Amino acid sequence: MATVAGWHIELEFNEIGSETRAVALLRLPNGTELRAHAHADRHPDDPSQPRVGEEVAAARLLNELAGRLLAEAEREIERATTTPAHLTL
Repeated sequence: MATVAGWHIELEFNEIGSETRAVALLRLPNGTELRAHAHADRHPDDPSQPRVGEEVAAARLLNELAGRLLAEAEREIERATTTPAHLTL
């Protein structure tokens, strides 16, 4: 029997000068919320390309979120097994 689960992820970007800031919120089906922040800096000599800044900031943001998600999974494994868990990307 297949199980279907839905996860909701919100990404928000804000460009201020040469910096693109990004924030993410991940809502898991059990109600847990994980948040992450990241940024990207544009070199002053480079032209303004907001999408590129968003892509770089999003990649960093999702990497940070992946680490937080692994840490949450470790905690859940440890609660269920009472054995230390060590997950890596």
